[in-house]
Amino acid sequence: MQSTIVMVNLFGAVALLLFGLSLVKEGVTRAFGARLRSGLARGTDGPLRAFATGLVATLGLQSSTATALMTASFVEKGLIRSQMAQIVLLGANVGTAMTAWIVALGIGWLSPLLILAGVATHRLSRSSARQGAGYALVGIGVMLLSLELLGAATEPMRQSQALAAFLGMLDSALPVAMIISAGLAFASSSSLAVVMLVLSLSSAGVLSPGLTVALVLGANLGGAIPPVITTLGSAPAARRVTLGNLVVRGIGCLVALPAVSVSADFLQSLPLPRQNLPVDIHLLFNLLLAIVAWPFAGLLARTMNRFVPDDEAGESGPHFLDEATLDTPVMALSGATREVLRVGDLIEVMLMRASEAFSRNDVNDLGDIEKYERQVDLLQQEVKIFLSRLGRDGLNEEDGRRSIVIIDYAINLEHMGDIIEKGLCEQIAKKVRGGLRFSEEGYQELKGLFDLTIDNLRIAQTIFVTRNADLARHLIEVKVNVRHMEKRSAERHLERLRGGLLESLQTSSLHLDMLRDLKRINAHIASVAYPILEESGLLTESRLRPPG
Repeated sequence: MQSTIVMVNLFGAVALLLFGLSLVKEGVTRAFGARLRSGLARGTDGPLRAFATGLVATLGLQSSTATALMTASFVEKGLIRSQMAQIVLLGANVGTAMTAWIVALGIGWLSPLLILAGVATHRLSRSSARQGAGYALVGIGVMLLSLELLGAATEPMRQSQALAAFLGMLDSALPVAMIISAGLAFASSSSLAVVMLVLSLSSAGVLSPGLTVALVLGANLGGAIPPVITTLGSAPAARRVTLGNLVVRGIGCLVALPAVSVSADFLQSLPLPRQNLPVDIHLLFNLLLAIVAWPFAGLLARTMNRFVPDDEAGESGPHFLDEATLDTPVMALSGATREVLRVGDLIEVMLMRASEAFSRNDVNDLGDIEKYERQVDLLQQEVKIFLSRLGRDGLNEEDGRRSIVIIDYAINLEHMGDIIEKGLCEQIAKKVRGGLRFSEEGYQELKGLFDLTIDNLRIAQTIFVTRNADLARHLIEVKVNVRHMEKRSAERHLERLRGGLLESLQTSSLHLDMLRDLKRINAHIASVAYPILEESGLLTESRLRPPG
């Protein structure tokens, strides 16, 4: 009975740690998601910046898996080069090790204060950014609390003869110990959680130094597997990134494992706290791995290109419009939905390329916009033709409504592509080629609206698939905020004009045209929410107030 209670306490503490990690990730994504994503896409101009970007993003998200998946998606969209992506993930590995080291500093007494501050921030704030910050504070507090519970749960294990016998067997089979630890990290999708568990067991005095090193190596190896599994269905460019990271960690573990006893003795000789040995090993391993693997990032990227070649099938045509499904409306509509999601991904790439060109003042980032726009036109046309053929045999009322929603969203996406190519891109090209500069305030206003537009498109993609009424309502509310932002920005711009600010005088028409086009794009994005709100009875006929 006593052993059962110990195991329940142990697994409960680990579950609480994972819950705290998820709260931090969700909170940071809410508060700084757009900045993190844009920073990750922009911060890869050089190896040092790429490494620092991966490290900072992982410290914020508390998840190297999340950083790896974001990086892979940017590589897939052509925003990050494969070589720089591998260096980003080296930084992410160091970032998650630094997180473990910081959490283990013995600051558990801060847990109640952080939870209180987080709950107060979340309850008293109306902006989603501050509410997200509140979530993150609660998550950090929960993580620290879970470590206290882990320590209490592992304390009775000192007297467990069965555990001592089991760990003694693992001491003589370190590869098996590493595999077990890797399996736990894979199952929990968190190397940090496993390292914290090893830290608690080590502090309880039930692990030898050699076994501690082997378990930490296994946590590092297992933590690289979830991104590989997640990207199995993605484009080859994304798969190459996550697989390359797994290869780097795997080689590092295979090289380090034979030297476990030597490394354990060396670490014990250093003037470091014995109770923090697991997190010290975790940080040292990832730092050494980054130093050794950094010069080979280019070679690794080229090797992955040969190992995971690009698909031979053409990328421009439809992938999911199977004529064999026309006799089964549910399957046909599912295929059309997936195809339109591809169109949305292309629009996101176009928006991000335009945003990068605007930020970097470089028209080279606009090079593929025309190609993407042609692909958007082709795909939306194919979707319309496919669904029109589906309609010839008759649909029930629900399938008919869904068909119209898919076509409407595809048409709106195509309009967005036109606005980006013929509006935003031409305006950005004029700015760059004319050597024009926006005022700092004007630049920040437009950059903020760019980032918000990209975030709104991602929300629209989610709404299109899930048909979530709460998200749809949120998107309409954001659309209203965009209208207010556009109006305030135009008013401030006119104030700067009246004040005779030179930059505003030179870029007046460009500033107003870009505001107008970004507002139009957001209007098309919000269109996906209207059918859902109408079905839910949450939509009024007009914004006009009734007379009187």
